[in-house]
Amino acid sequence: MKSTNYYNTFITVSPDSDATEGTVPEKETTIAGLQYSLINRSPYKFNSDDILFKIHAERNNLKNEDINLNKELFFSNPKACLRTSPLVKKFGWGLHYDENGMIAIYGVETEKYKKMTCRKDLKIIPGMRSRK
Repeated sequence: MKSTNYYNTFITVSPDSDATEGTVPEKETTIAGLQYSLINRSPYKFNSDDILFKIHAERNNLKNEDINLNKELFFSNPKACLRTSPLVKKFGWGLHYDENGMIAIYGVETEKYKKMTCRKDLKIIPGMRSRK
């Protein structure tokens, strides 16, 4: 299984993002909406792999009895990590991964976001650019 998890890391808003604050995605059924809901409702409960697979399972109506097999198949090929998430590229959210790889989000306008970007104990990585 190829993992997308990070540890002790902060993914900043993409350098080419126009976002000046963290905004909630309008449509809850989009990738951004589903990611936002999972992370915002349960900060530090899920890691990146959990989030990616939960969204895949929900969008493909996977049954609980097939979850383990489907998860193995899902991660048998490399997946894009959350640096490519619309949350960091468009909606103005930074992603903090704790020492266990669990994620919370912080709006780019918040004091907590600013403090995260200065922490020496975190690896700071920018979100992926939308444009070249």
